[in-house]
Amino acid sequence: MGPPRTLRIEAGRSSRTLCVVGTETSVHLSRCAPIQSKFFSVKCTSAVNCRLMPATVAGGSLLSAQPLTRNSVLFISMDAASELPNESKLSVKFYGSKTETLGIAVLHLTAVEISLDVDADRDGVVEKSNPNKASWKWGPNGHGAILLVNCDSESFFMNKKVDNENEEINRVSDLKDMSKMILRTKGPAQLPEGYKLSMHITQTDAESVRVFRNKASGETDPSNLSTLRNMLFKVFVQDYPLVLSKNELAGEVPYLGGKSELEFFVEGLRFPDKDFEGLVTINLSLLEPNAKDFPETPIFTDKVVFRVSPWIMTPNTLKPVEVFVCSTSDNYTFLKGMKSLVQKSGYKLRICHEYMNRGDRWMQDEIEFGYIDSPHHSFPVVLDSPRNGKLQDFPYDVLLGPDFGYVTRYAPTEEVSSLDSFGNLEVSPPVTVNGKKYPLGRIIIGVAFPTTAHGRNMTKVVQDFLWAQKVQEPIALYSDWLVVGHVDEFMSFVPAPDKKGFRLLLSSPDAGYKVFRNLQKSGNGKAKMFQGKHEEISVDDLLSDKELRAENVYVQNCIDWNRDVLKKELGLDEEDIIDLPILFKVIPEEENRAVAYYPDMVNMIVLGTNLGIPKPFGPEVNGSCALETEMRSLLEPLGLSCTFIDDFASYHKLLGEVHCGSNVLRKPFEFKWWKLEL
Repeated sequence: MGPPRTLRIEAGRSSRTLCVVGTETSVHLSRCAPIQSKFFSVKCTSAVNCRLMPATVAGGSLLSAQPLTRNSVLFISMDAASELPNESKLSVKFYGSKTETLGIAVLHLTAVEISLDVDADRDGVVEKSNPNKASWKWGPNGHGAILLVNCDSESFFMNKKVDNENEEINRVSDLKDMSKMILRTKGPAQLPEGYKLSMHITQTDAESVRVFRNKASGETDPSNLSTLRNMLFKVFVQDYPLVLSKNELAGEVPYLGGKSELEFFVEGLRFPDKDFEGLVTINLSLLEPNAKDFPETPIFTDKVVFRVSPWIMTPNTLKPVEVFVCSTSDNYTFLKGMKSLVQKSGYKLRICHEYMNRGDRWMQDEIEFGYIDSPHHSFPVVLDSPRNGKLQDFPYDVLLGPDFGYVTRYAPTEEVSSLDSFGNLEVSPPVTVNGKKYPLGRIIIGVAFPTTAHGRNMTKVVQDFLWAQKVQEPIALYSDWLVVGHVDEFMSFVPAPDKKGFRLLLSSPDAGYKVFRNLQKSGNGKAKMFQGKHEEISVDDLLSDKELRAENVYVQNCIDWNRDVLKKELGLDEEDIIDLPILFKVIPEEENRAVAYYPDMVNMIVLGTNLGIPKPFGPEVNGSCALETEMRSLLEPLGLSCTFIDDFASYHKLLGEVHCGSNVLRKPFEFKWWKLEL
């Protein structure tokens, strides 16, 4: 029960008021008493409860004269809803002496039950009067209602737009993307004249939420033909009128009378971000009339709180649903390898053809898949990169649809760099770090080295968005040493049956040189890399290239710096990391940044236990590629199957690999984000 509201009565007058069951109304008697009043008594009908502070004298009754002091306060409450307006009554008699009556104040009362309800215990049911409905608490024993950003599209193709860009509901399927809110009332058939119910939000919250009312809930006759039409089609705007929006901060809602429920549907408009924590409050007030030409005043307010679901990324260890690649005029060999791998793995392959990709093959760089989740509904949401290459129309025009959401962040063109492509955005599997659990993993991005004043960074609007989601606390790595500058050029995660359930894969020039030195030592120094290609070079010549060796010492130092960060931030031991034999070369014309010397095998696609790895074209020994043999020896003991895909001409030569040219929609985590301990 909240603090009591203050009511003023007046001797010689009859007044009326509404009492909300479960609340108290206070009357400061000394303020209402006629001059010279020294005593008072109270009389009320059976439905009205009264108590006095300070309490009555020993053995005294409010029916008998009580001393009136400046601190005499009468508290009034009612335990049950009234059947008729003004059916209960209270009177206060004021005395100059115990026998001298100075005046009587009469109060007519109507009791109503009012409760604005949401799914505060997160079980998918809107329960009545949950005591925690007006607050939010994280954790397995937490509470608070959850709201989805309505960022999918139920629109027809020709008029496609994100649903929350519409200030109306025209399809019943759109309702499942919203959170249900119920106004429960009980009382007389009608409120006393002038009283009304009003729902309201702040101007700040209006940027984040919109509320619709179900006009059919308790307001129409089911036998009515119009209602029958609505029940069959549920497509008409008038069925779900808009109640609250940025243009309507407050709106009257009907009181239905008797015992009734009025449904509302709450729509999220934006994700948590730097300027929005994710919490919104919706208020329901009972308004009391004043004198003519004066506005009504609130005498009771109930409120509920929602938290908007964060956008959640999915790591390589989650089960794939669908694989996305582009078809271009020159990637037939790559596409053939990908089709075979996906078919073998048992997943669906979706090809973005050239009329849509317009020659932009970098599917990983344009988009990142994630999802949003609530107790009543969830769906995938694609995050569109601000890179805006020729694939820029694909996520909106192709992916956005029913139960497939879309979100992006816009940045000034001059601020966007290669680091804003989403090969530079990854997420770890679940980890525990120094006792702190990250059951949804941690987001990983690449930025400039901390001491570099003019390096490239992921644009601020994207970083702000990622940090604001909270549930996958980001880690910043140093990736600006690469020409392209993406973290997927030197790291990946694969599932594993033991230890932490995964392994971190890191590119390692040291491991690469070890393979080549062993080849030379075993008499295979003449074996050639890139056989049949212009870049053909023997193991002996490669090992004698001192400049290349110096460049890879530098690269190894860059990777080791990131290795230490990842070990600390993900709670990893050395046994959780596998070093892959990959060499790099530095490009002087690119400010001495590096690219992979041969196809970058860490830049792989992970489909369950099947890995699609860039074919490295390493030295052949006994009919087998030595680098492929080494990769198998490192990964197959984990139960992983290695498939090597030829991306040399169509991706590697363009500074990308298999992962850069593909993307995977995955199933969401079983763990529910709201159960996180934050």
